[in-house]
Order: sequence, then structure tokens, then C-alpha cells
Amino acid sequence: MRCEDDGFDSCLGGFAVSVQAGQNGLPSARRRRRLIGLAAFRSLAVTIVLVVLYYVLPLDHVKNVPVTLTVGLVILAVGIVGQLRVISRAAHPGLRAIEALATTLPLFLLLFASAYFVMARSSPANFSTHSLTRTDALYFTVTVFSTVGFGDISAASQTARVVVIVQMLLDLLALGLVVRAFVSAVQSARQQAAPDVQTGRDDNAG
Repeated sequence: MRCEDDGFDSCLGGFAVSVQAGQNGLPSARRRRRLIGLAAFRSLAVTIVLVVLYYVLPLDHVKNVPVTLTVGLVILAVGIVGQLRVISRAAHPGLRAIEALATTLPLFLLLFASAYFVMARSSPANFSTHSLTRTDALYFTVTVFSTVGFGDISAASQTARVVVIVQMLLDLLALGLVVRAFVSAVQSARQQAAPDVQTGRDDNAG
């Protein structure tokens, strides 16, 4: 056996290294599970806060829906750019990207739900169901996003249909370009981290 050839001290040293590696792996796995749990908790908390704000904010004071919606989308786009920078520099870019997507998507949907709610309140002729509650507006937004379209609520006026068209086009961008941008940021961050890890190993070996 190799232990007999190399001696008892060599075998004991190899066993110690194996035990130490196993001990080092356990905290790493636990830490990863804890990070995933924290990321999921933060994502859920942000979503809940956004939904609560959607239901409690005084949307009745909004008068110019196109301008307000445009400003909201511009702010959302700026936030996405900022999230991409954070992801590219994060220690755990994959988890950071999931958090960013979990924040961006609800905010995007709630912006359009708010627009539909205000439009229904300002002119009952904008939708087939003349009076939309906030839940109705959110429901309609999600059906448009998921391309289900049950038909129980539909855009009736030209203005409402234009807003729905804008949402449909942005839905394609949200599912395509934004997700792809997040994935690219994650890959870029991991590629930048790989040489640093290899350099650290070389330094330790030296």
C-alpha cells in the first residue's frame, strides 16, 4: 500500500488534509445556502413592499398618464443600468442578478397596472370593463405580460390600445434583452473573478 511505502507520518498528513478539506467545504456550503436564502428573502420583501405601495399610493392625483408612465420607465431603465454595474462587481453575481430581476419585473408590471387603473378612472370608455379596481388593473397587466388574454378585460379606446401595444413591445424586451443583459453581466463578473482566484492559488503555492 502507498501508506506503507511512504510511512505513517505521510498517511497521517494526507488524512489531516482530507479532513480539513471536508471541514472547509461544510461552511462554504452552509454559507451558500444562507446567501441564497437571504437573496430570496430580500426579493420577496421588495416585491411585497412594491405591491403594498401600489395599493396605498394616491394614484387618483395622477393626471397625465403618458408622461408619468414615460418618467417611470426611464427611471426603471436607469435602475437596470445601475443593477448591471452592481452585478458585474458583485462577489456573487448570480444571486445579485436574481435579486435584480425579482425587483425589476414587479416594478415594470406595477407601473403599467398603475397606468391602466388611472386611465380607467379618468375615462370609463378606455376599457371594456368600465370600472377597474387596482386588482383588476394588475390582473389585466399580468394577462398582457403572459400573453394569456382571457378577454374579460380589453382595451377599448385608441389611447388604451396604444399603451397596451407599448407594454407588449416592452414585454419582449424585458424577456429578451434585459434578461440577456443580466446573464452577460453575470458571465463577465465570473470571468473577471477567475484570474483573481487563480492568482491567489499561485501565491499560496509559492
